[in-house]
Amino acid sequence: QVQLVESGGGLVQAGGSLRLSCAASGRTFRSYSMGWFRQAPGKEREFVAAISWNGGSLYANDSVKGRFTISRVNAKNMVYLQMNSLKPEETAVYYCAADPTVAGIGSFLKESWSSWGQGTQVTVSS
Repeated sequence: QVQLVESGGGLVQAGGSLRLSCAASGRTFRSYSMGWFRQAPGKEREFVAAISWNGGSLYANDSVKGRFTISRVNAKNMVYLQMNSLKPEETAVYYCAADPTVAGIGSFLKESWSSWGQGTQVTVSS
């Protein structure tokens, strides 16, 4: 498994932008698919976006397509989530996730991911 630490959350006005970062430990990072999920109070953890080990495959929740971008730099053991045009309803704790085998439609399921970070709070004010 890899250890994951998120950063970059904070308070932003509606329509604003934030970039979340996820630092991963372990030399096997480059072989892992990486993902971002979010969880609002009282709601289920929701898939946001995912990226394959080499960046060749990208997946995103329809609600964030065109506004959020996931990327990774394997040489730095880093994954990013660029979030633009944020909405108040996207206020949540955002979690980074990793797994060596998840792919395709399985990426959308939180049960498919084996490693999780502690989360970073994103608050979007109206």
